[in-house]
Amino acid sequence: MPRDYYDVLGVDQDASEKEIKKAYRKKAMEYHPDRNPDDPEAEKKFKEASEAYEVLSDSEQRQRYDQFGHAGLGEDGGGGRGRGRGFHDIEDIFDAFSDIFGGARGAGRGRGGRADRGRGRPGSDLRVSLSLTLEEIAEGTEKNLRLQKYLECESCDGTGAEGGMGGQNFSMCPKCDGTGEIRQVSRSVFGQMVNVQPCPRCEGDGRIIENLCDECGGEGRVQGEESISINVPPGVMEGNYLTLAEAGNAGLRGGPSGDLRIEIEEEPHEHFERDGLDIYYDLHLSFPEAALGTEVDVPTLKGQARLEVDPGVQAGKILRMRDRGLPDLEGSGQGDQMIRVHVWTPQELTTEERELLEQLQDHDHFQPSPGDEKTEKSFFRRVSDVFS
Repeated sequence: MPRDYYDVLGVDQDASEKEIKKAYRKKAMEYHPDRNPDDPEAEKKFKEASEAYEVLSDSEQRQRYDQFGHAGLGEDGGGGRGRGRGFHDIEDIFDAFSDIFGGARGAGRGRGGRADRGRGRPGSDLRVSLSLTLEEIAEGTEKNLRLQKYLECESCDGTGAEGGMGGQNFSMCPKCDGTGEIRQVSRSVFGQMVNVQPCPRCEGDGRIIENLCDECGGEGRVQGEESISINVPPGVMEGNYLTLAEAGNAGLRGGPSGDLRIEIEEEPHEHFERDGLDIYYDLHLSFPEAALGTEVDVPTLKGQARLEVDPGVQAGKILRMRDRGLPDLEGSGQGDQMIRVHVWTPQELTTEERELLEQLQDHDHFQPSPGDEKTEKSFFRRVSDVFS
């Protein structure tokens, strides 16, 4: 039976994420294989600490572990296997926790962390903005983007060598003997320390290009333009972003491409203001329409809709049109369209109009009643009532 993960790291059960990471870092450095060469017990403790951190650093895994113990993590109840993975060797651990170890054992490796000689440096990520209307956000949409970016050189198939992989274009790097790494071992009071750096001669590639490609000058990539189609799901909002893996700049000499990050921007709308999943529309009524009631056509995200306004509606009242707003990105609901009522007061009157109003102004029904709760409620109170 595996040991309690909190005991392994030496932390309390209510330890914060920061405390757990700090404890793991301390344990990992203490039992680091480079500091304890040929020590099976240290390697065992290193794996044990890594398994504990993998579970406790994940909020979902940690909750299951706190509730069910090791039984909640999978058949054998250990090593983060509740997520269908585990550690088969030390390299697996360094791949999984490269953010803690800083990729020290991964110098010259590809994105996955494992040695991948003959694959150059990764390309950089691209970041673009995509402007959408509320109608596009409501329905979801497909967009075509034209990107200025680094593309893989077709003349050399991204290798940087004339003619690509064929011919005698490559030779083993004499400085690192094809490993792509330079290791420096030093000893101190803390034990043996190993410093691993990419080979400066081949830049971590492990090989030297004998004949550079004329088209790209040996980089394996060229500046160009690419069209890409993306599907935007319904319900996105300002500040959300979509990530397309390896759709960014091509890497150097066959290295993996960077990612494309698309940030969503909302275009200002002619009629609506957005508030979460709800949209707001300002409806302007004349005094007779407000007093007598009316039916009006109002715009929605799916065209015009008929709205019935009851007689005696007050300025500032919020009317609700259910399910006329925006969908939830996770598909769990639909917002509403809120109608803010404004009663328009004429600024210029003819003599006849003035006389008519003067005849009405002293009538009881044209005087606000201090005891009438409807007239005393503030605008903010009426807004609150809509959601109560």
